[in-house]
Amino acid sequence: MNSIHFTGYNAQHTKDFVFEVEEGYNCYLLLVTHTPARFYIDGITEEYPAHCAMLYTPHTPIWYSGTTDNYSDDWIRFSSDETFVQSFPQTNRPFPISDPDYCHNLIQLLTWETSLWTGTSRSFHHAKTDGCTNESNENSNSVTAQLLRILFLKLRDDVLHHAISPHNHALLMLRRQISNNPQYSWTIQNMAEQLHISSGHLQLLYKQQFGVSCMNDVIDFRLRKAKDLLVYTEQSIAEIAEQCGYKNVEHFCRQFHKNIGATPGNFRKSITSHQNLERFPFP
Repeated sequence: MNSIHFTGYNAQHTKDFVFEVEEGYNCYLLLVTHTPARFYIDGITEEYPAHCAMLYTPHTPIWYSGTTDNYSDDWIRFSSDETFVQSFPQTNRPFPISDPDYCHNLIQLLTWETSLWTGTSRSFHHAKTDGCTNESNENSNSVTAQLLRILFLKLRDDVLHHAISPHNHALLMLRRQISNNPQYSWTIQNMAEQLHISSGHLQLLYKQQFGVSCMNDVIDFRLRKAKDLLVYTEQSIAEIAEQCGYKNVEHFCRQFHKNIGATPGNFRKSITSHQNLERFPFP
């Protein structure tokens, strides 16, 4: 059974638009963006390209905002116990959609269909299906359920298609290059150019493929190399910073401490002390 609470299409907002529901809703929220947007996920705010979908599950914190002068989206707030919703392969993380016009038209049809039995013709609707008993409402419920099912099957195809995207091999090769050469001057732009895709598309694909943003991955590989150099060489911290791609040693020390929990010097001392204890244990 499905219960559509609110729907909206072609919602228009200014660049400073921010939508936040700290505790989330007690129902699902399906969002389909027409323009680039920022999403706050797992403690990180990242920009995603236009034409992405996001299915927020009940009670999941919600935060997203616009990035361009005009932000636009379609959305549906609804409850459902249908398998095609509850077993959807990707939730609480944006994914690209291959046919945004088709998805937009389906949401528009859903909005129009619900307006037939809510007595409103606005592009913003409250549409509860619970308690509908007459024949026209039953027919509307059936049509609404079918439209929702078609929409979710289309979105499911997009998620599964992305899982076998032709970019996967290129992403794996890119990550291998970063791992082998973290000291290079990696930027989102030069990585995107290497794959012949936009910067926003790269960030979306990389995060979905590896569960981490591309620049955070660069930092992680740089710090792994730094730890190895601190442990196995006697090079100075300034020399290690340079070998790991940092032009500023202070920036290196701050980033090392933030991610590792100790300064490079203290990390080296702690490792050296531990190795000495293992080599010459107390009697």
